[in-house]
Amino acid sequence: MRKLTAIIPCVATIVCLLVGCGSGNTAPTASVAQDGGTAGSIVASSTDVLTFKLGMVDPDGSNFHKGALAIAEEVEKATKGRIKIKVFAGGQLGNERDMYEGAQLGTIDMFTASNAVLTSFIPEMTVLDQPFLFNDADEAHRVIDGQVGQLIAEKTAAQSIHTVGWMDVGFRNVFSTRPVKTIEDFKGLKIRTMENDLHIAAFNALGAIATPMASGEVFTALQQGAIEAAENAVANLVANRYYEVTKNVTMTNHVFGFMGVFMSDKAYNSIPADLLDAFMSGIKAGADRQRQYLVEANESAREELVKLGVNFYEIPIDELHAVVDPAMEQFSDRIDPDWAAAIEADKAD
Repeated sequence: MRKLTAIIPCVATIVCLLVGCGSGNTAPTASVAQDGGTAGSIVASSTDVLTFKLGMVDPDGSNFHKGALAIAEEVEKATKGRIKIKVFAGGQLGNERDMYEGAQLGTIDMFTASNAVLTSFIPEMTVLDQPFLFNDADEAHRVIDGQVGQLIAEKTAAQSIHTVGWMDVGFRNVFSTRPVKTIEDFKGLKIRTMENDLHIAAFNALGAIATPMASGEVFTALQQGAIEAAENAVANLVANRYYEVTKNVTMTNHVFGFMGVFMSDKAYNSIPADLLDAFMSGIKAGADRQRQYLVEANESAREELVKLGVNFYEIPIDELHAVVDPAMEQFSDRIDPDWAAAIEADKAD
């Protein structure tokens, strides 16, 4: 009898190990393929729910925040609730550089980042900083969704980052305290730019005085006369209330910006193989919604600005090209010819 009593606990332990004991643990088991951790290497049951945290520096209510929420919604719908994304806006997970480096270490699941920061990790992306590169948004989309987007994805993959989608920052335009109706009106104009050599050279070539400055200082600088102009998307004039200190907008469309959506290797490789296509289609659907949100925001902002007494002007693009293009020759050594060729090929499609 003693022998039988001793055997029963052992048998019970073995049964627990085989079928799983403890009714409180509802998480299903998952087997991981021993293939070096390629995408979709985890095979999970249909009751698994993956939750990723997506960080961004843009605040709640911004166009990019709306886009990120759209991505989360579309991914959850496409994967039938098996993948969820929680959005953390306003830099809660760090600035863009911090998040990029965190994703490389596997401490950040997902994040968004703009050209300005990405170029420091991928120097070849300088090709996208060239002024007057795109005639319209369709050209820009063909490029970022085409060969150049693939080249960027290859570069980020080599750095343990997966490029999964692209939202729009859109065209940047000039807003100023005095009218800029012609190229001659740029002469002596103190204009805030980003810390970007190509942008600085472009405005200096137009006769302006380019002044790099943090975005948070722009309103006060315009108000106090430290600068006379700045440049950004039209929607930002409303969002940041620049119309209170500037009443002139010149639709230069000099640069088109992109906002990438990225994942760490760790997060990307945790996506089950049967969900990968659905996940990526959800990302694209959400990013496409953001692109439309931006169009609507810019159109709405322009209507509102006109009502607020803001004047809009345009300068022929060929005139701007004629002045700025020669100033870009000094940066030819920074422009990868293969990337430049890819841009021209995609634009022509």
